[in-house]
Amino acid sequence: MSATGPATRAASPGKGIANRPYLLLSITALCWAGNAIVGRLAAGHIAPVTLAFLRWTLAFLLILPFAFRHLVRDWGAIRSRLGTMVLLSVTGVGAFTSLQYWSLEYTQALNTLLLQSAAPLFVALWSLILLGIRLTQAQAAGIALSLTGVLVILLHGDLTALNDIAFNRGDVIFTAALVIFGLYSVLSLKRPDIHGLSFVGFTFGCGAACLLPLVLWELSWRPMMTPDMTNLLTLFYVAVFPSTLAYLCFNRSVELIGANRAAPVFHVVPVFGSAMALVFLGEQPQLFHLIGFALVLTGVFVASRKPTVAG
Repeated sequence: MSATGPATRAASPGKGIANRPYLLLSITALCWAGNAIVGRLAAGHIAPVTLAFLRWTLAFLLILPFAFRHLVRDWGAIRSRLGTMVLLSVTGVGAFTSLQYWSLEYTQALNTLLLQSAAPLFVALWSLILLGIRLTQAQAAGIALSLTGVLVILLHGDLTALNDIAFNRGDVIFTAALVIFGLYSVLSLKRPDIHGLSFVGFTFGCGAACLLPLVLWELSWRPMMTPDMTNLLTLFYVAVFPSTLAYLCFNRSVELIGANRAAPVFHVVPVFGSAMALVFLGEQPQLFHLIGFALVLTGVFVASRKPTVAG
């Protein structure tokens, strides 16, 4: 099935934001960078599966008024590929976010930002396994350049510090989450030909429903969330920005340019995360920030170029 099939109904022709994949991916990266910081702040205050469940339940309620008529119209197509749609909901919505928040109870947000730069490798692996699509030389070179830039930023320009990195339980859990999200990214190309709002409406709701048994189990041995202002603002942020807005932008970008060319967005996430640290933690920019940022942008540009068709 063509990856651009749903796009014809998701946005009208023209020069609107819905047809600009790299702008959409930039919005996605900004939202996901903030999610790592907010998720780390929530650790110890909101249990991970509970946070994921409330995030997607609220996101579903937010999107439902806009998605309902599309869901009714597209229900036949959804039902015909119900297994795929449920798998997408479980992987990209339920499992990924639960594991991400769980990992942030054991590791720093900075570690998850660093690990997130490996996501394009998992997307490429699943693309090869499921679709038989190999990385182009430009995509491989772009991933390498961007990864180098991420390391320059996060290691403060001292690449020899790689020898001192010790991966803990949280790092392993988040790596598993990235493997799962890579599967979701590639599987999303096999979704039925439905409206973009139908897709996120179904996956948000189904993903939240799949988490309900785990939430009940989690609440049997962990305390309930205290409904104070900080926790409520956390839920508002994760429901609106890294969920509703980011997933709409990311899914649309994959429709437009494919999973492999969209995957370098994961290299931009740690760059935005570092920028947020500069703003919110009062750190001063240094030369290695500029060098790393230039490498990341160069890598994204190289990886996102369309292959040249001979003849």
